[in-house]
Amino acid sequence: MKKDQMLIFMGNSNRPLVDKICSNLNMPLGKAVVGKFSEGEIKVRINEDVRGRDVFIIQSVCPPVSDNLMELLILIDAIKRASAERITAVVPYYGYARQDRKDRPRVPITAKLVANLLTAAGANRVLTIDLHAGQIQGFFDIPLDHLFAVSVFVEYFESREIKNLVVVSPDVGGVKMARAYAKRLGADLAVVDKRRVNDEDTEVIFIMGEVKGKNVLLVDDIIATAGSIVEAAAALKKNGARDIYAAITHPILSGPAIDRINKSEIKKLMVTNTIPIAKGKAIGKIEVLSIAPLLAEAINRIHNEESISVLFNGYEKLG
Repeated sequence: MKKDQMLIFMGNSNRPLVDKICSNLNMPLGKAVVGKFSEGEIKVRINEDVRGRDVFIIQSVCPPVSDNLMELLILIDAIKRASAERITAVVPYYGYARQDRKDRPRVPITAKLVANLLTAAGANRVLTIDLHAGQIQGFFDIPLDHLFAVSVFVEYFESREIKNLVVVSPDVGGVKMARAYAKRLGADLAVVDKRRVNDEDTEVIFIMGEVKGKNVLLVDDIIATAGSIVEAAAALKKNGARDIYAAITHPILSGPAIDRINKSEIKKLMVTNTIPIAKGKAIGKIEVLSIAPLLAEAINRIHNEESISVLFNGYEKLG
């Protein structure tokens, strides 16, 4: 497909990120209205011809989650009914990803439901970053391209040349991600063994690996209430760690997160702009790195029918 056949639209979840992606692609944002009727129903109107075009809709399913998800679904439906050639849902943060299995009786697998909704609405392809659980890729019956933010964070920490570094996974489930960081940074690897007390709180049981006298980089995909990462940082400090950094892709930062981070042993929290950080949450300990160049390159390669494996092969080999 030719570049003049590509169009980019967005919902209201993350305008700053979309602007940066469009700037990287050197193309304008598609004309559309995404708002609400007086009773609260979402209103969408596409204000340009999309017939036969290759359309990318960029929308994170972040708070307010239900509104942003519905905006995405309705945008897909509107563009499908306007006869677009192909629709790719670019979902930097895939909401409901933590509900990916039945971990107790009578609960839904909402991550699968969202996959079904995107497909039923008319998406032909999905592009996302750092899914909470890799198996969610199998929930889709359409192609899904799964990118990783590891290269963005590694570039940042390589430029800082932090000595005597150990990469730590805050739980056993994140070991593959932590190993990828450790190999790229030439660092040691450690794991925090913990048990979950409830949906928001955890308790550290044991640290596997040597952290005494070392600088620590905690890595994870999501930070919500910050309970897990703050508890892990406290345990690492208690076990003799020096400076503690954290690199987490999706900054939900809900509930007591900001207060916990402020009072924590974490020296610097690095996040990406998959989710916009409200002004009231922009504290000095948090620094935001942009994944716009990564997404822009992926969008361009998908449009030109080129492989995007070069954008994540490093993670797969190292993981």
